[in-house]
Amino acid sequence: MEVTPARGVATEIERCEAGGGVEPVPAASAQHEERVPPWREQITARGLVAALLIGFVFTVIILKLALSTGIIPTLNVSAALLAFLALRGWTHVLGRLGVPSRPFTRQENTVVQTCAVACYTMGFGGGFGSSLLALNKKTYELAGVSTPGNAPVSYKEPGFGWMAGFLLAISFVGLLNLLPLRKALVIDYKLTYPSGTATAVLINGFHTPQGEKNAKMQVRGFVRSFEISLLWSFFQWFYTGGQSCGFLQFPTFGLKAWKQTFFFDFSLTYVGAGMICSHLVNLSTLFGAVLSWGIMWPLISKQKGIWYPANVPESSMTSLFGYKSFMCVALIMGDGLYHFIKLTGITAKSLHAQSNRKHVKRGKYALQN
Repeated sequence: MEVTPARGVATEIERCEAGGGVEPVPAASAQHEERVPPWREQITARGLVAALLIGFVFTVIILKLALSTGIIPTLNVSAALLAFLALRGWTHVLGRLGVPSRPFTRQENTVVQTCAVACYTMGFGGGFGSSLLALNKKTYELAGVSTPGNAPVSYKEPGFGWMAGFLLAISFVGLLNLLPLRKALVIDYKLTYPSGTATAVLINGFHTPQGEKNAKMQVRGFVRSFEISLLWSFFQWFYTGGQSCGFLQFPTFGLKAWKQTFFFDFSLTYVGAGMICSHLVNLSTLFGAVLSWGIMWPLISKQKGIWYPANVPESSMTSLFGYKSFMCVALIMGDGLYHFIKLTGITAKSLHAQSNRKHVKRGKYALQN
């Protein structure tokens, strides 16, 4: 899932691309701003420590959302903001103590943001929220030892050695694919990259007096929301006596609807995920919940003993859960295949148009010479 940039950021991007709305900068100042520090000044020890801490926090959040809702919001902008505040605060404290420190640059900010995003992306993309931890023997036994296709050699217990090798392998495969695609799509054909552009505009804005002021205001809101969420979680904990008690499963629509899992969870994690996702995602998720848990699963459960064995638990793949899994996966794969074909066609058409323009320019240049 990708969060679209705010309207103000989008307007600034459009204005910069159009070449207007940018105040002239003196030559000396422009040369100073255009100086790119060497990579040793961009990748620093303080930056790596900050990225590790931010990545750890975001990984916990992402895995919580992945294991509970399956909806993963994009936290690029949040990572950039926290990276800016962490290192700017660190340099400010050192300055107050009279300890000299290297200035905090936007390039270092970008490195910290990128490393933090890579940390939580690996947590989800590496399979920790989906399949990697489900390879153990316990999951194999829960799926049914006698289930067809569930071979005794099909499980593998988690271990640091093989999991680290697996994550390194998929990381380098992605990197090798990314470099040529970036060269072809972003640099050569100059295709739009809205999320990256929005993050770059925000990071550039942070490193200005007005941007730093806005960042401080955003942090105040962040801290207030964090305090409310923390206090509310403790309040819920005091009034919860089990997994089906208290605010965790509040029977908003009655006990009969509660048996079909229609209850309200007062967890602010889900509230925050719903706030950051677009209304299209939220409405689609709500429609799917009503269609499945309100209509389809109750109707299929009435066919117990006809469509699936009556003596098998509903959590088994040979029971009701099998219908749930395969029907949902089929819907996701069908829609994914459609978007894959659509995006492939659009990309191929755009590349073909860009190639034709290059050939036309070369032909005109050859005729002129």
